[in-house]
Amino acid sequence: MFHKIKSVVPLKNYVLLVSFVEGVTKTYNVKPLFEKWDIFNRLKENHLFYDVLVDQGGYGISWNDDIDLSCEELFDNGKLINSPFDGLIAFTEACQMWDLNESTLRKAVSYGKLVDGVDVCKFGKQWVVTIEAMQREYGPRVK
Repeated sequence: MFHKIKSVVPLKNYVLLVSFVEGVTKTYNVKPLFEKWDIFNRLKENHLFYDVLVDQGGYGISWNDDIDLSCEELFDNGKLINSPFDGLIAFTEACQMWDLNESTLRKAVSYGKLVDGVDVCKFGKQWVVTIEAMQREYGPRVK
């Protein structure tokens, strides 16, 4: 199963802060890769480490055409951290993960199946939902 990446932030000492679509945040230490694969030593040059980006689709991160890491590497070998946003996902991601239409979730809110302020919350134009509520109402994720 792929753990799609939502965002990546380079921190001090060659550590990455990686947020995954399913509402999990992990840190990943890049330093051990310097000894394992010589190409990663290039990240020490000209602040290249700080130029990291999430690849299109969220299936990995990259610094350039030669240096990248997969979402599975980051998820499997990253260190789980607690974040106040853990367990929250946008409606769009929830719909993809549970193979639902966004209107289904909006109707669930209007009918009280998903309780505003408890299970869901709206920030500007964007709705977020807890993974716990999605699992309760729609079962285990499909994708």
